Amino acid sequence: MKKITEIILKNEKIFVGLEDSKRTWKLCVRNNNMIVFQGSIPAEFENLMQFFKNKFPKCLIKVIYEAGFSGFWLHDRLQEKGINCIVTPPNMVTEEKCNKVKTDKIDARRLAKVLENEDFKACRVPSEERMQHRQLSRTLHQVQKKITSTKNQIRRFFDVHGIITPKGVWSDKTYIELRNIVIHATLQYCLDMYLDMLDLLRNQKQALTKKLKELAKSPAYNKTVKLYQSTPGIGEFTAIRLALEWGDISEFSSGKKFASYNGLCPSEYSTGDTVKRGGITKQGNRLARHWLVEAAWTAIKKDPALLEKFNAVWKSSGKKNVAIVAVARKLAVRLRGLVLSDKPYVLGLIEG
Repeated sequence: MKKITEIILKNEKIFVGLEDSKRTWKLCVRNNNMIVFQGSIPAEFENLMQFFKNKFPKCLIKVIYEAGFSGFWLHDRLQEKGINCIVTPPNMVTEEKCNKVKTDKIDARRLAKVLENEDFKACRVPSEERMQHRQLSRTLHQVQKKITSTKNQIRRFFDVHGIITPKGVWSDKTYIELRNIVIHATLQYCLDMYLDMLDLLRNQKQALTKKLKELAKSPAYNKTVKLYQSTPGIGEFTAIRLALEWGDISEFSSGKKFASYNGLCPSEYSTGDTVKRGGITKQGNRLARHWLVEAAWTAIKKDPALLEKFNAVWKSSGKKNVAIVAVARKLAVRLRGLVLSDKPYVLGLIEG
């Protein structure tokens, strides 16, 4: 009798759960509601294709893996080879409540099962071109974090050595003037290093911002950017970054689903007759959600309808942060409406 790992299937429909890591891929293959293979292979695309060719010749293959550190390149390569591939959010895969053990092998098995049962939610996989363009925005975000970190290091440097520093909020001009401070030669050398790093990061930020603004004027994004930019609180820079993160938001069948995609819908914990609603789910893109909330603070100063929404939620909840998230959710719905109608934002519009 053949071992289960030695079974070779031909002309069958198979469902593959793949748990990826840097060095190995754990695989679980199902066919006709049973596991026909479990094991691991080196994490290389050629190895995966050879595995399918040897073990499952001429089979109709469907693969699922969780979105993670490796992005969507595996999805794109499999699709190019004619293999249907699903990328699913890691927090959306169903799991038994009693399961207290988590391993790559178990995860692969669970993925294969939900794929065969069609009990999964798929990610919106961006095109390769948008992925490349979006990297500009995400690199800029990383550079900005490094700028903030470097500024904090400089301030701690002065604190550690008891050097008197300018009072109040430090501006960019303040950091330039730090080069004129006279301190011990060794400390001066270290300070110059910090300031050189800061200058380099600022130049990188400036170059990336310029690239993004050029992209905003390109035919691929200009129409969407202008629609987003008509919204109070959203300028050209934020508009192109949202366009790169979201892609075509007309794909969402309702405003509620789009708000949910951005993690702006309340969470719910229900059992029996008990229904408890908590804060927002915070699923989806954290950066886009942050930009929407920032835009909402400006928007309530310009749009009376949004200000009315803010005041109503603030009055009922007693919390400004809850009220501004409600405005951000309304903004998200309105932005989807702009794309569907192909018309710019209208101030004072209650529904949209």
